[in-house]
Amino acid sequence: MTAHSLSPQTLVLIAGLFFTMGYLVINQKILRVLLLIGTGFYLWYYFVAAERPLWEAIAMSSIMGTANLIGLAGLVMRDSKALIPRAHRDLYQRFKDVPPGDFRELMRQAERRALDPSTAITREGQPVDKLYYVISGKLEVEKRGERFLMPSGMFVGEVAFLTRMKSSATTRLPEGGEVLVWDVARLRRRARRRPRFLMALEAMISRDLAIKVALAVAPHQAADTSAAEDLQRQVQEQIPRLQ
Repeated sequence: MTAHSLSPQTLVLIAGLFFTMGYLVINQKILRVLLLIGTGFYLWYYFVAAERPLWEAIAMSSIMGTANLIGLAGLVMRDSKALIPRAHRDLYQRFKDVPPGDFRELMRQAERRALDPSTAITREGQPVDKLYYVISGKLEVEKRGERFLMPSGMFVGEVAFLTRMKSSATTRLPEGGEVLVWDVARLRRRARRRPRFLMALEAMISRDLAIKVALAVAPHQAADTSAAEDLQRQVQEQIPRLQ
């Protein structure tokens, strides 16, 4: 049987088959591709089913197919690493479990800066209005009179952001330390409007908290940041395998 000999009834069956297969799959890209193929067969059917093309059905199916195609393009762009801004590509390896599109959205809300001079970025017992991610520099933490160092690659202020509590420690970065900075109020407004944005942010923070739990040691032991960095790298390698 050739394409030209397909009867209208056969076209409907083929279109319905592709739609049914699409509804049975979970992967959004595959689903949309199958629906697009099914839409193509339905359009073919509407052209040949009657003596004159069914223009109303053709128009509506074309609109729905176009909307589906736009959604598919959005999914492809969301997963495209090529669209990550060059200024942040070096950071994406640290958050590679976050979809590229969600990472781009988070970076659009952040300011990347180098601290000059040494700066206290949070103070114990004070409200937190900024969320930080330490790109480089050893983080000095002072908590309940104890001081210790933490390696870079950490969020600062994430617990206060999630719980709306005051900062539990004073943290400082040396001169030249580089950070990402988010305004907490702006983040919360964005999260209320964009659930996917909140999910991406929580995924990044959850990864950070898992690393901190693994690094949880007595203050005098934490001074050995080289050992802490080795453990941090091990945890970062294991987290994607657990997801």
